[in-house]
Amino acid sequence: MKQILASPHWTGLLAGLLVLVTVTLLGTVGYHHIGQPTATWIDSFYMTFITISTIGFSEVVDLSAHPYGRLFTVLIAVFGIGSLSYLFSRVVALLVDADLDGSLRKKRMERQIAALSGHYLVCGVGRVGLNVAGELLKTGRPFVVIDRDQDAVSAWLQRYPQGLFLTEDASDDDVLKRAGVMRAAGVFALTSDDSHNLMISLSVKLLNPAVRVVVRLHDIRNENKAHRVGVDQIVSPDFSGAMHIASAMLRPHAVDFMDRMLQSDDALRMEEVEVPSGFQPVDLGALRRRMGQMRQHSREYLLVATHEQGRWEFNPDDDYQVRAGTTLVIMATPQGREQMDKLLAEMVDM
Repeated sequence: MKQILASPHWTGLLAGLLVLVTVTLLGTVGYHHIGQPTATWIDSFYMTFITISTIGFSEVVDLSAHPYGRLFTVLIAVFGIGSLSYLFSRVVALLVDADLDGSLRKKRMERQIAALSGHYLVCGVGRVGLNVAGELLKTGRPFVVIDRDQDAVSAWLQRYPQGLFLTEDASDDDVLKRAGVMRAAGVFALTSDDSHNLMISLSVKLLNPAVRVVVRLHDIRNENKAHRVGVDQIVSPDFSGAMHIASAMLRPHAVDFMDRMLQSDDALRMEEVEVPSGFQPVDLGALRRRMGQMRQHSREYLLVATHEQGRWEFNPDDDYQVRAGTTLVIMATPQGREQMDKLLAEMVDM
């Protein structure tokens, strides 16, 4: 409906309708004058209608009573039939445009999805999926929404009109391939049905075992099944919500800090950056000095910890060796994450 109202043909439709109504009114008044005193208003309107619509029944108004009666009929026929034809053409154009807009947008989205790499698939865009999609959008990560529920997709598009989506079943192999699962960085299985989420996860892992899959499960008893299909991370909203409630009571300042960070206008987050292959080992102190030289704003990124071969190092010392494959955990804005990626890539090329 919004596409129709926004179409330039909508103005033409209103103009054609206005002309048709005007011709009908003028014709009714004119025939009433020509046929007086015997012609009624109903007769006059009927005479105008059969003239414009080209029905051509017998004349109910005596045109011979006025010297210009038949000439008036010709004028009403020309303008009336013309306005009716124009009105019909605008209606057809509106319907065609609405269909073309949908087809063109679908083809455009297919091209955009085909060009994506390192993106995410959000399978299920209900209450949880909607917030996940919002987080990906806020932190500058490309993604595609897949949901067979048209109402859920429509609700999502009202908030993110330019988003990429497929209104189909995310457990279907062909749908996953069209969404770019072979090039994706991760997949979220977030529907409200545990069995469907497990089926999505299995389909994804069979197509691309290397892609990371995070699944939403209500019943924690399905955890073993999820691990068997290769799920990388399981999230239970009921369990996570309970832990958050308990933490809000037991450690309120820490919880408040995390909540405020997630709500900040800077989109400040705890991010992971992997040191690329070809990176020559360097002391963390030297890396920090390079970070300081590139930093434009003091809050762009802050190194919190490192992870390497299953070992965590929190707040590492300056003599800590950073090498290829090390994961840097930083508190950063989307711009800070990009700067860190750029810095590491530049040090590889040195």
